[in-house]
Amino acid sequence: MSIATFAGTQLPMDCYGLLTDAVAHRRIIRIMSKTSRRVVFGVLLIVTLVVSTGGALGYLGRLTLVFDRHPGKPLAIIEEVPGPPDGPNCSIDARYFDEEPEGLRPEVLHAWLQLRQKASEQGVKLCLNDGKRSRQQQQAEFDEAVEKFGTEELASKYVLNPPDRSMHVIGLAVDIQPIESAKWVEKNGGALGWCRRYENEQWHFEYDSSYSTGGCPALIPSATGS
Repeated sequence: MSIATFAGTQLPMDCYGLLTDAVAHRRIIRIMSKTSRRVVFGVLLIVTLVVSTGGALGYLGRLTLVFDRHPGKPLAIIEEVPGPPDGPNCSIDARYFDEEPEGLRPEVLHAWLQLRQKASEQGVKLCLNDGKRSRQQQQAEFDEAVEKFGTEELASKYVLNPPDRSMHVIGLAVDIQPIESAKWVEKNGGALGWCRRYENEQWHFEYDSSYSTGGCPALIPSATGS
Protein backbone atom coordinates (compact mmCIF):
# COMPACT_ATOMS: atom_id res chain seq x y z
CA MET A 1 0.00 0.00 0.00
CA SER A 2 1.45 3.40 -0.99
CA ILE A 3 1.69 6.21 1.53
CA ALA A 4 0.79 9.94 1.18
CA THR A 5 1.73 12.80 3.49
CA PHE A 6 -1.00 15.25 4.61
CA ALA A 7 -0.13 18.08 7.00
CA GLY A 8 2.89 16.15 8.22
CA THR A 9 0.90 12.92 8.69
CA GLN A 10 1.43 9.76 6.65
CA LEU A 11 -1.87 8.44 5.29
CA PRO A 12 -2.72 5.41 3.08
CA MET A 13 -3.27 6.32 -0.60
CA ASP A 14 -5.98 3.73 -1.36
CA CYS A 15 -9.56 4.32 -0.21
CA TYR A 16 -9.82 0.94 1.52
CA GLY A 17 -6.71 1.74 3.53
CA LEU A 18 -8.19 5.07 4.63
CA LEU A 19 -11.32 3.29 5.84
CA THR A 20 -9.57 0.44 7.63
CA ASP A 21 -6.42 2.06 9.01
CA ALA A 22 -7.52 3.08 12.51
CA VAL A 23 -4.45 5.29 13.11
CA ALA A 24 -4.99 7.23 9.87
CA HIS A 25 -8.68 7.59 10.70
CA ARG A 26 -7.94 9.15 14.08
CA ARG A 27 -5.36 11.52 12.57
CA ILE A 28 -7.81 12.75 9.95
CA ILE A 29 -10.41 13.42 12.65
CA ARG A 30 -7.87 15.41 14.68
CA ILE A 31 -6.87 17.50 11.64
CA MET A 32 -10.50 18.19 10.73
CA SER A 33 -11.33 19.04 14.35
CA LYS A 34 -8.57 21.65 14.51
CA THR A 35 -9.73 23.22 11.25
CA SER A 36 -13.35 23.25 12.41
CA ARG A 37 -12.43 24.87 15.69
CA ARG A 38 -10.53 27.61 13.86
CA VAL A 39 -13.48 28.29 11.55
CA VAL A 40 -15.97 28.40 14.42
CA PHE A 41 -13.68 30.67 16.47
CA GLY A 42 -13.29 33.05 13.51
CA VAL A 43 -17.04 33.25 12.95
CA LEU A 44 -17.71 33.87 16.65
CA LEU A 45 -15.08 36.63 16.72
CA ILE A 46 -16.66 38.42 13.77
CA VAL A 47 -20.17 38.16 15.27
CA THR A 48 -18.90 39.48 18.61
CA LEU A 49 -17.28 42.51 16.97
CA VAL A 50 -20.41 43.32 14.96
CA VAL A 51 -22.72 43.01 17.96
CA SER A 52 -20.40 45.05 20.17
CA THR A 53 -20.15 47.86 17.63
CA GLY A 54 -23.89 47.93 17.02
CA GLY A 55 -24.58 47.84 20.74
CA ALA A 56 -22.26 50.76 21.39
CA LEU A 57 -23.89 52.88 18.70
CA GLY A 58 -27.33 51.91 19.90
CA TYR A 59 -26.39 52.92 23.44
CA LEU A 60 -25.44 56.34 22.13
CA GLY A 61 -28.88 56.65 20.55
CA ARG A 62 -27.46 57.04 17.05
CA LEU A 63 -28.27 53.74 15.39
CA THR A 64 -31.07 51.22 15.21
CA LEU A 65 -30.65 48.34 12.78
CA VAL A 66 -33.56 46.76 10.92
CA PHE A 67 -33.99 44.96 7.64
CA ASP A 68 -35.49 46.91 4.79
CA ARG A 69 -37.70 45.68 1.97
CA HIS A 70 -34.66 44.13 0.32
CA PRO A 71 -33.88 41.05 2.43
CA GLY A 72 -30.47 41.04 4.04
CA LYS A 73 -29.77 44.77 3.78
CA PRO A 74 -29.58 46.44 7.20
CA LEU A 75 -30.05 50.20 7.51
CA ALA A 76 -30.25 52.84 10.22
CA ILE A 77 -33.76 54.13 10.92
CA ILE A 78 -33.55 57.89 10.43
CA GLU A 79 -36.65 58.32 12.60
CA GLU A 80 -34.73 57.09 15.64
CA VAL A 81 -31.84 59.54 15.24
CA PRO A 82 -32.24 62.34 17.80
CA GLY A 83 -31.53 65.97 17.15
CA PRO A 84 -30.20 68.43 19.74
CA PRO A 85 -32.83 69.13 22.43
CA ASP A 86 -31.83 72.80 22.40
CA GLY A 87 -28.83 75.03 21.79
CA PRO A 88 -27.41 78.46 22.59
CA ASN A 89 -29.80 81.38 22.50
CA CYS A 90 -30.36 83.01 19.13
CA SER A 91 -27.99 85.97 19.00
CA ILE A 92 -30.64 88.35 17.63
CA ASP A 93 -33.60 87.15 19.69
CA ALA A 94 -32.91 85.33 22.94
CA ARG A 95 -36.45 83.91 23.06
CA TYR A 96 -35.29 81.27 20.56
CA PHE A 97 -32.51 78.72 20.24
CA ASP A 98 -29.90 78.38 17.54
CA GLU A 99 -29.13 74.66 17.72
CA GLU A 100 -26.67 72.66 15.65
CA PRO A 101 -28.15 70.99 12.53
CA GLU A 102 -27.23 67.50 13.76
CA GLY A 103 -29.26 64.53 12.50
CA LEU A 104 -30.50 66.13 9.28
CA ARG A 105 -30.16 64.00 6.18
CA PRO A 106 -26.87 64.74 4.38
CA GLU A 107 -28.50 66.47 1.43
CA VAL A 108 -30.70 68.53 3.77
CA LEU A 109 -27.72 69.54 5.88
CA HIS A 110 -25.88 70.67 2.74
CA ALA A 111 -28.92 72.67 1.62
CA TRP A 112 -29.26 74.24 5.08
CA LEU A 113 -25.64 75.38 5.07
CA GLN A 114 -26.13 76.87 1.60
CA LEU A 115 -29.26 78.71 2.76
CA ARG A 116 -27.53 80.07 5.83
CA GLN A 117 -24.55 81.23 3.76
CA LYS A 118 -26.79 83.03 1.27
CA ALA A 119 -28.66 84.74 4.10
CA SER A 120 -25.40 85.78 5.75
CA GLU A 121 -24.19 87.34 2.51
CA GLN A 122 -27.30 89.54 2.59
CA GLY A 123 -26.89 90.43 6.25
CA VAL A 124 -29.61 88.10 7.51
CA LYS A 125 -29.13 85.83 10.54
CA LEU A 126 -31.02 82.52 10.50
CA CYS A 127 -31.47 80.80 13.85
CA LEU A 128 -32.28 77.10 13.79
CA ASN A 129 -34.82 76.99 16.60
CA ASP A 130 -35.62 73.34 15.91
CA GLY A 131 -34.43 70.83 13.35
CA LYS A 132 -34.13 67.05 13.51
CA ARG A 133 -36.21 65.19 16.08
CA SER A 134 -36.44 61.52 16.93
CA ARG A 135 -39.79 59.80 17.43
CA GLN A 136 -39.35 60.23 21.17
CA GLN A 137 -38.58 63.94 20.83
CA GLN A 138 -41.61 64.44 18.58
CA GLN A 139 -43.86 62.67 21.08
CA ALA A 140 -42.53 64.87 23.88
CA GLU A 141 -43.20 67.98 21.73
CA PHE A 142 -46.77 66.79 21.14
CA ASP A 143 -47.37 66.10 24.84
CA GLU A 144 -46.18 69.61 25.69
CA ALA A 145 -48.47 71.07 23.01
CA VAL A 146 -51.44 69.21 24.51
CA GLU A 147 -50.70 70.81 27.87
CA LYS A 148 -50.35 74.23 26.22
CA PHE A 149 -53.47 74.14 24.00
CA GLY A 150 -55.68 71.94 26.14
CA THR A 151 -56.69 69.26 23.60
CA GLU A 152 -54.96 66.82 21.27
CA GLU A 153 -56.94 68.23 18.34
CA LEU A 154 -55.57 71.74 18.83
CA ALA A 155 -52.08 70.46 19.62
CA SER A 156 -51.96 68.42 16.39
CA LYS A 157 -52.30 71.61 14.33
CA TYR A 158 -48.80 72.56 15.46
CA VAL A 159 -47.11 69.25 16.34
CA LEU A 160 -47.95 66.18 14.28
CA ASN A 161 -48.95 62.95 15.94
CA PRO A 162 -48.20 60.06 15.51
CA PRO A 163 -44.52 61.07 15.30
CA ASP A 164 -43.73 59.27 12.03
CA ARG A 165 -45.81 61.82 10.11
CA SER A 166 -43.54 64.72 11.03
CA MET A 167 -40.99 66.02 8.54
CA HIS A 168 -38.81 66.89 11.55
CA VAL A 169 -38.65 63.19 12.43
CA ILE A 170 -37.87 62.26 8.83
CA GLY A 171 -35.09 64.87 8.83
CA LEU A 172 -36.45 67.16 6.11
CA ALA A 173 -37.70 70.17 8.10
CA VAL A 174 -36.37 73.10 10.13
CA ASP A 175 -38.02 75.80 12.23
CA ILE A 176 -36.37 79.17 11.60
CA GLN A 177 -36.56 82.14 13.96
CA PRO A 178 -37.02 85.02 14.44
CA ILE A 179 -40.01 85.65 12.20
CA GLU A 180 -38.25 88.38 10.21
CA SER A 181 -35.59 85.82 9.28
CA ALA A 182 -38.30 83.30 8.40
CA LYS A 183 -39.88 85.86 6.11
CA TRP A 184 -36.58 86.21 4.27
CA VAL A 185 -36.41 82.43 3.79
CA GLU A 186 -39.98 82.36 2.48
CA LYS A 187 -39.02 84.96 -0.11
CA ASN A 188 -35.57 83.65 -1.07
CA GLY A 189 -35.31 80.03 0.02
CA GLY A 190 -37.24 78.44 -2.83
CA ALA A 191 -34.30 78.77 -5.20
CA LEU A 192 -32.33 76.48 -2.86
CA GLY A 193 -35.17 74.01 -2.28
CA TRP A 194 -36.61 75.44 0.96
CA CYS A 195 -40.33 76.19 1.16
CA ARG A 196 -42.75 77.21 3.87
CA ARG A 197 -45.51 74.60 4.03
CA TYR A 198 -48.16 75.67 6.58
CA GLU A 199 -50.26 78.83 6.82
CA ASN A 200 -50.24 78.72 10.62
CA GLU A 201 -46.45 78.22 10.96
CA GLN A 202 -44.39 81.04 9.47
CA TRP A 203 -41.25 79.44 10.89
CA HIS A 204 -41.59 75.89 9.45
CA PHE A 205 -39.70 75.08 6.24
CA GLU A 206 -39.17 71.81 4.41
CA TYR A 207 -36.50 70.85 1.91
CA ASP A 208 -37.10 69.17 -1.43
CA SER A 209 -34.64 69.53 -4.31
CA SER A 210 -37.55 69.70 -6.79
CA TYR A 211 -38.72 72.99 -5.22
CA SER A 212 -35.70 74.78 -6.68
CA THR A 213 -36.91 74.10 -10.23
CA GLY A 214 -40.65 73.51 -9.86
CA GLY A 215 -41.36 76.20 -7.30
CA CYS A 216 -42.97 75.96 -3.89
CA PRO A 217 -46.28 74.12 -3.50
CA ALA A 218 -49.35 75.96 -2.22
CA LEU A 219 -49.56 76.42 1.51
CA ILE A 220 -51.87 74.17 3.47
CA PRO A 221 -53.75 75.43 6.56
CA SER A 222 -51.77 73.44 9.14
CA ALA A 223 -49.74 70.31 9.72
CA THR A 224 -52.96 68.28 9.75
CA GLY A 225 -54.10 69.79 6.45
CA SER A 226 -57.11 71.54 7.98
